[in-house]
Amino acid sequence: MAASEVLAQAAQKTSQVSTYTVDAVVNAAHPQEGDGRVQGRMLYQSKPDLAVDLTLDTVGMGGRSLPGGARAVLQGDNVYVKVQALNDLVGATKPWIKVSLSEVGDSAQVNQYLSQIQQFDLANVTKLVTASQDVQSVGNESVNGEDTTHYSGSFPVDAAVQQLPADKQEQARTNLAQVKDDVKFDVWVAADGLPRKLAMSGGKEGATLDATLFFKGYNEPVNIAAPPADQVGDLPRNGTTN
Repeated sequence: MAASEVLAQAAQKTSQVSTYTVDAVVNAAHPQEGDGRVQGRMLYQSKPDLAVDLTLDTVGMGGRSLPGGARAVLQGDNVYVKVQALNDLVGATKPWIKVSLSEVGDSAQVNQYLSQIQQFDLANVTKLVTASQDVQSVGNESVNGEDTTHYSGSFPVDAAVQQLPADKQEQARTNLAQVKDDVKFDVWVAADGLPRKLAMSGGKEGATLDATLFFKGYNEPVNIAAPPADQVGDLPRNGTTN
């Protein structure tokens, strides 16, 4: 198949994947804001119910870091967030904060961590690369012990974002805000037509962004559980805690 057909097929296949694990590193550099880095992993499950477990070991920007990292568990209609700095900010008394998805828009802090989920999302990032008009195969390589075919190309940000569902486009534009025109990418696809590694990079006016994601555990069982009830409080309102 032509390289563009391989990407289209990969996008179709990833939409049918029910579980996977991704390890990711996202690096950013900005002339005014300094360097930033997000590193972590995510477990994903779409069936029988959508559930996501995101662990961010490193979250930093401009010399400021998030002590202890961050954790977010999305399950059903709720998201559970564990970030000590957020607890200190809002005055929470328990390790985890529970927020209904219908209320997430009211909490910029919680929404910030949910946006990381989209950056790690297999279906979204695979759809982005299908906008490429210049992708080509550059050889066969091993990724974590698996044989893959390496494809390289670029895609225009605006055209790529339009490949996403309407409700995902605004956040994707925000995630790619440090890229002016085209994003360069490399993707490694295994014999089953699913990606094992994806790297993207781009820049704008001296700012740069690059991300590397490793995917594994397709359709293998994952264990995503809500934190114990006695460790969970609701997002405090008007200075009160639960």
